Amino acid sequence: MMKLAQSLRINKVLNGLSILETYDDGMSVLKNTRLLVRPAVAADVPAVHNLIQWHAQKGRMILRGFDELYADLRSFMVAEDNGELVGCASVHLFWSDLAELKCVAVNETQQGRGIGRKVVDACHADLRRLGIERSFALTGATTFFEKLGYRVVAKESLPRFIWGECVRCPSFPVCNEEALVFDLTKN
Repeated sequence: MMKLAQSLRINKVLNGLSILETYDDGMSVLKNTRLLVRPAVAADVPAVHNLIQWHAQKGRMILRGFDELYADLRSFMVAEDNGELVGCASVHLFWSDLAELKCVAVNETQQGRGIGRKVVDACHADLRRLGIERSFALTGATTFFEKLGYRVVAKESLPRFIWGECVRCPSFPVCNEEALVFDLTKN
């Protein structure tokens, strides 16, 4: 049997769904993956909780309880792959021109496929619709956010009122996260 290329990826859009076709060397078959990014619904909360919990246990983000996830449900975008929830992100509006991007989480087995970028892009689109000019993230994943166009800034350059959740952070009181901002008026 002829050996296929290590991995062939073809991205296309069909009926509003992003399609990723991958040839898998191990089986030499074409595998279709449908990735749908959409606003979260109540039925997504247990899966969103599981994603966030996995990352929180690794010290990468703040753990969110079910009550908080249901209360903030309207702020979440999720990525679904063939019916399985594989990524999420949320926004929190702080002012007329400023929002935080938070809860960016991708299933550990699905990382590197662009899922994080897609949920962040969906959040950015929603923030632009609302007229928000700037988003920020407090994160240890600086490289990921820089690839998306965020730039590192001094934490002190952000308004003081954004620090309300810091006491819930796994690294509190010693902050090991970077502050990054993104200009939503560009792109």
